[in-house]
Amino acid sequence: MVKSKPNILLILTDDLGYSDLGCFGGEIRTPNLDQLGMEGLRFTQFYNSARCCPSRASLLTGLYPHQTGVGEMTGDDDLPGYRGFLNDQCVTLAEVLGQAGYHTYLSGKWHVGKKDPIKRGFDEFYGMLGGFGSFWDEELYVRLPKGRPQRHYEQGEFYATDAITDHALDFIEDSRQDDQPFFLYLAYNAPHFPLQAPKEEIAKYEKLYEKGWDHIREDRLDRMKQLKIIEEDILLPPRSEYWNRDRDLSGTNPAWETIDPDRKKDLTRRMAIYAAMVDRMDQNVGRIVNDLREKGELENTLILFCSDNGACAEWDPWGFDDWITTSNILHRKEDLDRMGDPDSYHSYGSGWANACTTPLRLYKHYSHEGGICTPLLVHWPEGMNRSGEIDHRPGHFIDFMATFVDIAGADYPKTYKGHDILPMEGESFMPALQGETPATRTFCFEHEEHCGIRQGEWKLSKIKERDWELYNINKDRTEMRNLADDYPELVEDMRKTWEAWAERTHVYPRRENR
Repeated sequence: MVKSKPNILLILTDDLGYSDLGCFGGEIRTPNLDQLGMEGLRFTQFYNSARCCPSRASLLTGLYPHQTGVGEMTGDDDLPGYRGFLNDQCVTLAEVLGQAGYHTYLSGKWHVGKKDPIKRGFDEFYGMLGGFGSFWDEELYVRLPKGRPQRHYEQGEFYATDAITDHALDFIEDSRQDDQPFFLYLAYNAPHFPLQAPKEEIAKYEKLYEKGWDHIREDRLDRMKQLKIIEEDILLPPRSEYWNRDRDLSGTNPAWETIDPDRKKDLTRRMAIYAAMVDRMDQNVGRIVNDLREKGELENTLILFCSDNGACAEWDPWGFDDWITTSNILHRKEDLDRMGDPDSYHSYGSGWANACTTPLRLYKHYSHEGGICTPLLVHWPEGMNRSGEIDHRPGHFIDFMATFVDIAGADYPKTYKGHDILPMEGESFMPALQGETPATRTFCFEHEEHCGIRQGEWKLSKIKERDWELYNINKDRTEMRNLADDYPELVEDMRKTWEAWAERTHVYPRRENR
């Protein structure tokens, strides 16, 4: 059945690091995503909003997160930028594309507040309304609207990444009942903690990570240079700092060779589980792509893949085994084999997160490059005249709305259901897909008082407790050479631009003593 408009498949992964994919220099097996990237476009300077909820809010609305009411997480501070749910001054991709004749589907993670996906324009939903939970527990995953057909799994057969894909395939099949195109937001919760994966996947990686994070960082840097993801003259930065959740303890990630042998085994297992989760996700992306190919729909389906933030360093080099207390358990002997099982709960810590963001600085939560930069893959054979290229122009999650409006010929409303709607903040990147020369743009960032502004080649970055730092990103992508003292007037001008943005987008007011 011929469709006049392209299908749109937007794949979002959760806590994936900048260099985890093979086509971005990683050692994890991701052949399906690599093929999409190698046949399409890889964008190396595409930005998110540093953490899951704010990034999802931007991606879904084309606005900065505070404008939507989701400036932090889903708690309600009763302040415009911090309501914890999508407000009535924004519209979602589903609401806009639905009015342009698209079927609208979401399979995966929602996590933008109490108004569920069906109330925000999606025809069908399967997945997790909240932020994280066991990958083995089917009861955490729901089907909406209630009463719709839902798959059920025998004891021991359920694994969230597979189930999310099963329902996504059902949604795609549903779209084939007529000639309307589909918009599918495929929001995997992998590889967010708890780190859990099938044993056969974990087994692929345990020997690989025995070499430790220092060697992994070095190997990734070399491959990234070979792939031309980064410049040849970039040096591997020192191991990053870390802070605990309360920010009363901090340090620097240790050298792998200084770590006790038992601790190395525990950490190796944690990273192997993480890699297994990414591997299994890639296999599931392959299922979707193969289905589209078999049905003759791949050529005119715009596929995009990105991550909601940088790698997750929460909260120290050892990782945690209890989200509430963030306490760590050192797993030994037979207990190592149970890591990743349904009864387990782990993160992998700041040392491995540092490796996963190679070579960028810092991680999730922060507005330094390691926290806000995602690998973006774009694949659309019929819709763009570039193939196999790497594009270094900056872009942002706010650009998805403008791009999809452009592609679908949709109308972005000034009012919706009786409410005035804020104008889009982003710009279509259709010109980038055609190879047009990029214009200079300005992007701003804020999460938990970690701040940033990117203006052409210049970037101001700020850790909550510290002063603004100035970097020339074209010459110093790793943010190692702070030039603030050399260009005080530039710092002041950019800071004022950021402050004006913060006032306009409801970063202020914010609750004191957060």
